[in-house]
Amino acid sequence: MEMTMQEAMNARHTVRKYENKAIPADIVEKLRTRISENNSKHGLNIQLKTDNKEALPSIIAATMSKNVNNYMILAGPDKSDTEVKLGYASADLMLYAQTLGLNTWWVGGMFSRKNAKKNSIVGNGGKITGIVAVGYGMEQGVPHKSKSASEVSSYEGDAPDWFKAGVKAALLAPTGMNRQEFVIKGSGNEVSMTCPDVSFADSDLGISKYFFELGAGKENFTWK
Repeated sequence: MEMTMQEAMNARHTVRKYENKAIPADIVEKLRTRISENNSKHGLNIQLKTDNKEALPSIIAATMSKNVNNYMILAGPDKSDTEVKLGYASADLMLYAQTLGLNTWWVGGMFSRKNAKKNSIVGNGGKITGIVAVGYGMEQGVPHKSKSASEVSSYEGDAPDWFKAGVKAALLAPTGMNRQEFVIKGSGNEVSMTCPDVSFADSDLGISKYFFELGAGKENFTWK
């Protein structure tokens, strides 16, 4: 029985080293279907590459990772909101991959942009913000060091349980350099989330918003 997305949120950790093992065709098809759904919903051009070793520069592949042979290229049109959308979609895809028994690594600064562009359909008319390595991890990873809820959030009055659950979930999200720079504010059933202007801020915002929604329940609030 596959785990739920909520269970995947707690089980998923960054994994950089993978077994030299192919992803079965039926699992690949499920991933491609989920990618297609995200592309259609958000107007993106995410692609899954399998049995392809071109994701990382050789020095990174040799020193920080192992067997990154499968990866999703996070690509979309050259628009101002694309990075947030790619972050949001990548969060869905990482957690979905976890429900299928796979592990992932969100790579923003160390991937080969040249090879990603070569393998992507966006070419020169779009933007590529990162890749998500996917496969069967040699281990399951460990929880990242996390800030406290009070360091990243505030609520006017007594915070409801759904808000607390959303903040807790957001703190599980992978962010650039594990900085957790986002700020979450709530009032009534309205919630805002912002990130300072740092590297990967828009990607972090999209990823963290997805995690917050999954923890809080989209039916309980609206984004401000």
